[in-house]
Amino acid sequence: MNSSPETKKNHKSGFVNIVGNPNVGKSTLMNALVGERLSIVTAKAQTTRHRIMGIVNGEDYQIVYSDTPGILRPNYKLQESMMSFVRSAFSDADVILYVTDVVEKSKKNLDFINRLKDISTPVLLVINKIDLSNQAELEEIYNAWREILPNAEIFPISAQEKFNLDAIFNRILELIPENEAWYDKNQFTDRNLRFFASEIIREKILLHYSKEVPYCTEVVIEAFKESEDIYHVEAIIYVTRDSQKGIIIGKGGEALKRIGTLARKDMETFFEKRVFLQIFVKVNPDWREDDRKLRQFGYIQD
Repeated sequence: MNSSPETKKNHKSGFVNIVGNPNVGKSTLMNALVGERLSIVTAKAQTTRHRIMGIVNGEDYQIVYSDTPGILRPNYKLQESMMSFVRSAFSDADVILYVTDVVEKSKKNLDFINRLKDISTPVLLVINKIDLSNQAELEEIYNAWREILPNAEIFPISAQEKFNLDAIFNRILELIPENEAWYDKNQFTDRNLRFFASEIIREKILLHYSKEVPYCTEVVIEAFKESEDIYHVEAIIYVTRDSQKGIIIGKGGEALKRIGTLARKDMETFFEKRVFLQIFVKVNPDWREDDRKLRQFGYIQD
């Protein structure tokens, strides 16, 4: 989706990649920095599965933020593909935002933290959710991270309350290189409407179903057609077992109808247009281990 580069004297352009453990607020931070609700946000781990870009443009700068899945030890091929998105975030970053919070232990995933020590890319360590802490606790957390990652600059913030985000933005603007714009200045993401339609449905599944069901589902948009005043969207929810299909549909189809209604309303807000949404549920026992399916769903890129 690259456009022809825009030439401008003293123009700055760079890639800022957001990494960290699950549930520390990476997606909330991404959305706050971009000013758009691009990444879905729930309290469940593995909410973010893809690498999603959000683009912020100014007259003399372009910042390309990239939200990535939370760091985990893979148990199946889907998770291996998710972690490949995290690894790729190291290779093309001009700035890395490593997000932690006031709750998680500072020595979690030390292998990943040690990798941050060895890179030459500037690292901004973001301590999120400071609204859930007090000054004494925050100072203790700050000092612990200063010892663990002495090469990182530390920014205590609240992404939810949008506190201290200006400081991060200003430092990013100082760090990114002089360069032409990588994307059209009117573009705010690298993803298409189909992707956001599928993510909106998946968010409803994460919010309204429990146990293993959300982690065994994938949403695929089979049809996305635009007429003058409405989008016609046809989606398939894949699950791994018949019992999960029954849970998704619910008694008399009520559960599926509920998430369909909620998803349609969110799509209409996001797309600023009426939406006719149809959702079907299918069973595919091995989709999380199937290279062909993972490629079709965008987790494996050739």
